[in-house]
Amino acid sequence: MSQPLSPLVLAERSVPRYTSYPTAPHFNTGVDADVAAHWLSELAPEASLSLYLHIPYCRSICTYCGCHTKAARRDEPVEAYTQTLLAEIDVLARGTMARRVTHIHWGGGTPSLLGPERLIALVERIGARFDLSAMVEHAIELDPRTVDAPLARALARCGVNRASLGVQDLNLHVQEAIGRVQPFEIVRDCVEMLRAEGIDAINLDLMYGLPKQTVADVERTAELAASLSPARLAIFGYAHVPWFKTHQRLIDAATLPGAGERLEQADAATRVLLADGYEVIGLDHFARPDDPMAIAARAGTLRRNFQGYTTDVADALLGLGASSIGRLPRGYVQNAPDVGNWRRAVQAGRLSVVKGVAFSVEDHIRGSVIERLMCDFAVDFGSAAESAYGQAEALDDALPDLHALERDGVVEMEGRTVRLTPKGRPFMRLAAAAFDSYLRQGAARHSVAV
Repeated sequence: MSQPLSPLVLAERSVPRYTSYPTAPHFNTGVDADVAAHWLSELAPEASLSLYLHIPYCRSICTYCGCHTKAARRDEPVEAYTQTLLAEIDVLARGTMARRVTHIHWGGGTPSLLGPERLIALVERIGARFDLSAMVEHAIELDPRTVDAPLARALARCGVNRASLGVQDLNLHVQEAIGRVQPFEIVRDCVEMLRAEGIDAINLDLMYGLPKQTVADVERTAELAASLSPARLAIFGYAHVPWFKTHQRLIDAATLPGAGERLEQADAATRVLLADGYEVIGLDHFARPDDPMAIAARAGTLRRNFQGYTTDVADALLGLGASSIGRLPRGYVQNAPDVGNWRRAVQAGRLSVVKGVAFSVEDHIRGSVIERLMCDFAVDFGSAAESAYGQAEALDDALPDLHALERDGVVEMEGRTVRLTPKGRPFMRLAAAAFDSYLRQGAARHSVAV
C-alpha cells in the first residue's frame, strides 16, 4: 500500500476552483450566439433571473489581479461601454419572456468607475425592461479607494443592499509588492459611508499567499477586517498564473510563500475569524451566524457559481458585458472577451456569445455532486447516481482517487458517502476533482489546491 501524501504535496497539486462544472477551459465554440438565443428563448415567463454585469476597467492594474480587466485612465472608454451595456439590456429583454429578477451582481474590474450617473442609468434601464419587485440581493464589488459619499448615495438609490470590498492585505509592504496601496483607514471610511446610506451587508475580500506576506501579516489583516464587523469575509489564496495573466510576471516568484506557509496563513486567518464568531462557509468564506449565507449553509441550500459561494437560486443567470458568463438550463454561455467584438454584436442587435457548453445528463449529476461536496463538506454520490441513472455505481470511477485521499486523511468514506475531514477541508478541490471526468481528458493548467 502506498504511503499517505503530506499536506505540502497535496497543497501543490493543480486543480480547478469549481465555480462551474464543466469548468471554463472546456467551453467550446459549438455554443454560439444563435444557440444561446435559442436557449434564452426557452425560458418560461415565470422563470426567475439573476443578472451579472461585468465592468472590465480599473484605473490601474494590480500585479496580483486575476480578473478580466484593463486600465482605463480616460473616461471615454467607460462611457462607450455604458452605452453598449444599455443596448445589451434591451437585446436580452427582447430574447426572453422571463422578467422576474431576484439577484443583480456587478463585478469587474471596478464597477464603481461607472460613477453615480451611469450606474443609475443602467439600473433604471434594467427596471424598465425587467421586473425588480422580487429582488432579494443587489450586490456590487467595490475598490474602497474609489468610493466617496456621492457614489454611496447613488448605490443606495439603485437599491444596492450588499457591497463586497476588495481589501486583500492591510500591511504596507505587502500592498507595495502587489501594486495596491490601501491603508486600513480608507477601508474603514468606505464601510462607514456605505452604512450611513443604509447598505449594511458588507463583505470583505482578503487574500493569502501574496508576495512578501507572512503568517503575522495575514493574522493582522484578518483582525483589522473583523474589527469592522462585516457580514461576510472571503479568504482567497493568490493564484500565480503568469502564463495566463502576464502582468503577474511583475511579481518575483521567489517572494511568494511556499506551500507550507500558505497552509499556515489560511489556518491563521481561519483561527482569527472563528474566534470572532464567524462560521466557516465552504472552502474560503466566513459569515456571521445570522447572515443568509450562514443560514443557507446550515440548511444545505448553499450554492456555488462564478461569484463563488452564493444564496442565489434563480433559474437562470444572464451575463452582460464583455467576457461575462451566463448559466441557462441548457448550458453555460460566455460573451466575447474583447470589448470590440462584444460591442459589434450588441450593436447588431444580437447576443455576443462566442462559446459555452451544453449540459449532458452526466454533467448535471457530476456538477451537482461537486457542488454539494464544496458546499456541505459531504455528499452521498451513490444516491445521486441512483436517482439519475438507476445505478448507484455509475460514479464509481471516482473511487480510486477518493480512496487515495482517504489514505491521505483528506476524506472519510462510508459506502458511497464521502465526507471531508476537518484537516482535509482546505483540500476539498482535490476531492471534487475525483468526480471531474473532463480533468482526465485534457491538460488545462490550473492554480494550486491551497
